[in-house]
Amino acid sequence: MDPGVENNVKAVRRSKEEKKVLRKQIKASHTLLKHEGIGTTSQPTKSLVVANGGLGNGVTREDLSAALKEMGELETLIMHPHKPYAFVTYRSEESAREAHIHLNGHKLQCGENGVTLYLSFVDSVTCEEDASVPLPEGLVLVEDFVSPEEEALLLAAVDWSSTNDDVTAQKALKHRRVKHYGFEFRYDNNNVDKDMPLPVGIPQECLPVLERCVKNKHVNVMPDQLTVNQYESGQGIPPHVDTHSAFEDTILSLSLGAQTVMEFRHPDGRLVPVVLPGRSLLVMKGESRYLWTHGITPRKFDVVPACDPQSPADVTPDPGIHSNLTLSKRGTRTSFTFRKIRHERCRCAFPSACDNQGAPSAPPASSQSPPSLPCCHADAAHLEEEYVHRVYDAIASHFSSTRHSPWPRVCHFLNSLPPGSVLADVGCGNGKYLGVNPEVVAVGCDRSSALIQICAERGFQAFVSDALSVPLRTASCDACISIAVIHHFSTQERRLAAVRELVRLLRPGGRALIYVWAFEQEYNKQKSKYLKDQNKEHPGNHSPTKNTSEDSQVPHGKSSIHTSRPLEDNYSPVDGVQDVGKVTDGKLSVHTNRTAFNTQDLLVPWHLKEGKRREEEESGKCGKKDKRKEKPRKTLGNPDPSPGFDSNMSPGSGQDALDATHSANSKPSGDATQTSTSSLKPESESSPAPVFHRYYHVFQQGELERLCCQVAGVSVHSSYHDQGNWCVILEKDLKEMN
Repeated sequence: MDPGVENNVKAVRRSKEEKKVLRKQIKASHTLLKHEGIGTTSQPTKSLVVANGGLGNGVTREDLSAALKEMGELETLIMHPHKPYAFVTYRSEESAREAHIHLNGHKLQCGENGVTLYLSFVDSVTCEEDASVPLPEGLVLVEDFVSPEEEALLLAAVDWSSTNDDVTAQKALKHRRVKHYGFEFRYDNNNVDKDMPLPVGIPQECLPVLERCVKNKHVNVMPDQLTVNQYESGQGIPPHVDTHSAFEDTILSLSLGAQTVMEFRHPDGRLVPVVLPGRSLLVMKGESRYLWTHGITPRKFDVVPACDPQSPADVTPDPGIHSNLTLSKRGTRTSFTFRKIRHERCRCAFPSACDNQGAPSAPPASSQSPPSLPCCHADAAHLEEEYVHRVYDAIASHFSSTRHSPWPRVCHFLNSLPPGSVLADVGCGNGKYLGVNPEVVAVGCDRSSALIQICAERGFQAFVSDALSVPLRTASCDACISIAVIHHFSTQERRLAAVRELVRLLRPGGRALIYVWAFEQEYNKQKSKYLKDQNKEHPGNHSPTKNTSEDSQVPHGKSSIHTSRPLEDNYSPVDGVQDVGKVTDGKLSVHTNRTAFNTQDLLVPWHLKEGKRREEEESGKCGKKDKRKEKPRKTLGNPDPSPGFDSNMSPGSGQDALDATHSANSKPSGDATQTSTSSLKPESESSPAPVFHRYYHVFQQGELERLCCQVAGVSVHSSYHDQGNWCVILEKDLKEMN
């Protein structure tokens, strides 16, 4: 080929590539404006917004800053928590122009992940001042409390070679390892047996450290109980308060190995994230020990201050408003938690949270033992069959009567679809969204045959299907919605598979809207309606319940504490709550309706109205019955509603936690009378209002985005909190042009 012609061809190719980048850059600008309210400008300025360059994309400050600095000197770089974009301001407009030219379409490699950056000019950037929040009263963090040599000695003193050691009560829990010395913390009763000390006391290697704690007045007496927890990257512990009746006031927690972030929450909703560096000592006394919950969110990266500012010892940077943030990759962390066994009743100043001073105790166990978190695919399918599918078939009519008001932001998404678009509502429930936009071709599916029957009676196109295997062609839909569905899957793998199935259905460029129930029922200092209705549902019932420790977690079933994380382990019940999915006995907890969550994996009660109970029974005996089209009736509201089960809820209240059922490899249950006694049997045979329990995994902030980011070929265009739900809009990538 003639060299001149070859050069012209290359020029054309470069031009096509530039046009492609320009299209995507413009599209990114439109997305930022529509979903984040960030306006861009075509006129060059010193400031740019960097789409795909945020902490929410797994981009660290160090990696992004290095790429940006190649174009010129930076003035500011702002990266907000969980957001998929960043703001950069250069010292000169010329440098900003260079970045806009050379970094648009640039592939930035961040560890094992790669993202493509798209930059647009913005007129200005609001740079919030760095702020700090005080540590909880009584909480002290001492950095570098032990030397590297002492750290190595302490870690070597713990022998993990045995998988089950009765001498140190070693437990190989599902998501961490734990050892007890001196006394064993019993997960089945959330306490210690004070008359049965373990054969082995606190290791001798710990004594110099404890003597230093006494000498420095961090504690008045020598502890006699030690719990050692080992966390790998991605593991954590649910929010909890160490049991008052089990341990004395001061609790010492020594962090060895990798650093992590521990979150402290007050019953009024205040959140204080505390970075725990390796070799640091955390001292909890008074209010911080007795009232605030503490927990570690299971994740592989923490959002932390990019540098350690010289701030006073009694304050900590707040990642919620701190702009100088980055990502810190977690490693293996081992915590040594030292406590003193209590031999007298607790007389602390926090009776509402004290199990010795009137905090409600756990209700008596029912005749049927609660289920456990699944350990394999078969267990997960069985749990969902018993505590999701069969329940919805049994309560379908009553459930449908409380599902008549579409949520405004879901309606906005549906009404934004062009006429003629094909919409799939995966987990459509009673079909309340299938008729929102009459100009689209809408089809729904749900795991509950009883709910699909209601859809059919309303004239909607719907069929029974499992959300993990929808019988529609790949790339056949312009849009999909999954409203309050994915939180019913009981494992991370199955939740991920549900997202993948939605993406499979989308055509390139198609969008999916996903809603899941949020762990954080209070957001930006605003309570969701689910919590606002607490007083009328549970008058006078707001006190926290018992407590636990970093290994002995007991939730606050009655308080409005917004705890932090899931339950990677096994926890035990208190006030009807067992804590994050498990206790050592592996049992799920039962949530107290209209209260804040204390665990991520739980059972939520549904109180079936007596009239609806008779209707369901008649339906089960007689098959189809001639049902009239249901009208919204306030009298049908759930007497003790769980998320979104209140027909009095205003549209968009965002607590519709059960618009669908699902689960793979299990057949639909068509006979509501032949249901599992563990899930469908009323709590009391003589009770006029049967109570059924449904399984939920409530999502924490950023968890849904991280889940979606694991799916190839799709990007998170926006995410938001809508009245107690975490929501994302996904867009499937366009096919590459040849």
